[in-house]
Amino acid sequence: MGILSLFGFGRSRDKPENRTSGSSYSFFLGNSTSGKRVNERTAMQMTAVYSCVRILSEAVASLPLQFYRYTDDGGKEKAVDHPLYFLLHDEPNPEMTSFVFRETLMTHLLLWGNAYAQIIRNGRGEVIALYPLMADRMYVDRDEKGQLYYEYTLSSDDAPTMKGSVVRLSPYEVLHIPGLGFDGLVGYSPIAMAKNAIGMAMACEEYGAKFFANGAAPSGVLEHPGTIKDPSRVRESWQATFGGSGNANKVAVLEEGMKYTPISISPEQAQFLETRKFQLDEIARIFRVPPHMIGDLEKSSFNNIEQQSLEFVKYTLDPWVSRWEQSMVRSLLTREEKSQYFIKFNVDGLLRGDYQSRMNGYATARQNGWMSANDIRELENLDRIPAEEGGDLYLINGNMTKLQDAGLFAAGYDSGKEEDLDEEVLELEKQEDQGPGFRRRGG
Repeated sequence: MGILSLFGFGRSRDKPENRTSGSSYSFFLGNSTSGKRVNERTAMQMTAVYSCVRILSEAVASLPLQFYRYTDDGGKEKAVDHPLYFLLHDEPNPEMTSFVFRETLMTHLLLWGNAYAQIIRNGRGEVIALYPLMADRMYVDRDEKGQLYYEYTLSSDDAPTMKGSVVRLSPYEVLHIPGLGFDGLVGYSPIAMAKNAIGMAMACEEYGAKFFANGAAPSGVLEHPGTIKDPSRVRESWQATFGGSGNANKVAVLEEGMKYTPISISPEQAQFLETRKFQLDEIARIFRVPPHMIGDLEKSSFNNIEQQSLEFVKYTLDPWVSRWEQSMVRSLLTREEKSQYFIKFNVDGLLRGDYQSRMNGYATARQNGWMSANDIRELENLDRIPAEEGGDLYLINGNMTKLQDAGLFAAGYDSGKEEDLDEEVLELEKQEDQGPGFRRRGG
């Protein structure tokens, strides 16, 4: 394999369905139709792209990540004694926390469509560390036997003594979280797929910046009745005096019969602001982020903003979370462990309603016997009530009974089978039979 073919050069890139590797998607990047060069790093200079990536990466990183064990009774418990619990929940490696690790990989996933981490194992095959790898320096392909392999290009930032070296890793050594792709192996960059929309947003932003740099006023023509010997000097003098946003609204004094004639249309006439706003919505649509989360509150209200936030969890976060969970189970657990353990992000906290709605729901669950006081307190991050004080009791409403038992008490009393009734109830009935005088004597 030559150097050029090693990095994907010279291969057909307009037929992604015929490739064995999906990592050579760079043909999508480059100049957009608007003329702006779009790649993952230039796209992050757009406020909308930066906001969407930050919102999603921080949301995934802030979710509680737990490592569970199946119990014999069909339930689950935290497997705190397993080495993976500490790696996933606290520190995947000595250099970063779990939050930073997940935030970094999620950023790679959103920009490049793939997230990679090197798996470090000990002699027994146990995972002892996870280190992020840059997605733009990873190449995925198959060998002559059809087996997948990963080639990672090192830089001076990784190992100063190995500049330009390429390291080949097996799937056993890589945690790979792919995004949406054509071949099921690797994902394509959302930035590359939407380069024209992002490029147009960048062009609109540049146009607005240059508009204000030119004095926030339409450009025009300086007309002179005679012949100007040095037009460039007049133009530069005018620009130095009236150009730039700091010189806006200055009063111009024209000499020698000169006249200024504007020739450009205003940004409002060109619907510049509307175009910019539409491009922000377009970028939010790419990442499936509700517009109100990136600062666009035009279509948001007190009545629908909570529902939009819940939809963000269900339709935006849940698919990403599922990719994370299944990829980590596939790469970090052995075949035997997969039947005993599982990895789970807890999104319940994001799905919770306001305080009154939660309390009403807890009251219904408590009265119907499927939640105890400690179950509720755990969801509210409160200390548990000791079991001897009733914290683990499951209660039901006493005035409810089975339909087949309806009227059983009356039937037993009419038939004279007093021995089958509760003694305390019988005593009360006897007191009723003796009339009000007995009740007065009895107190």
